[in-house]
Amino acid sequence: MMSLLAIRRLVATDAMAAARLHQRGGALIPGYDTSLHSSAEYVTFYRDTVLVDCTVWGAFAGTKLRGHIALLPGWIEHLYVDPDFIGRGIGQQLVRKVQDDQAELRLYTFQSNVRARRFYEYLGFVIEELTDGSRNEEKMPDMTYHWRR
Repeated sequence: MMSLLAIRRLVATDAMAAARLHQRGGALIPGYDTSLHSSAEYVTFYRDTVLVDCTVWGAFAGTKLRGHIALLPGWIEHLYVDPDFIGRGIGQQLVRKVQDDQAELRLYTFQSNVRARRFYEYLGFVIEELTDGSRNEEKMPDMTYHWRR
């Protein structure tokens, strides 16, 4: 387990680092095609949408962003950890931080993302719904998880 990292809210100047984590982390999800969008589109998405609409917390080792979690009220919108640091407690530290501030949370994940599913279930999330993927851009079967304090 990695020692506790500095946690702070992300700002617009963190958009490139957050987008890079999303793209690199997404590439590990079976069936998820990160080439649907260019690197510039990921940065624009983070700068103009995620960092505007969501509260985004980042885990930093010095100046390096090692993970981030984006929230809308009651929802985890994004959780990505640097692929070189998976399994060191960064994701757990970020989820526990937002669980401390919320009575309940929901999130979507792809059914193919077995690593994420095990992780969320370990943290007390339960499956609420399975879908055929028609509601997401990637058209991949997904699922809703729910956690309640």
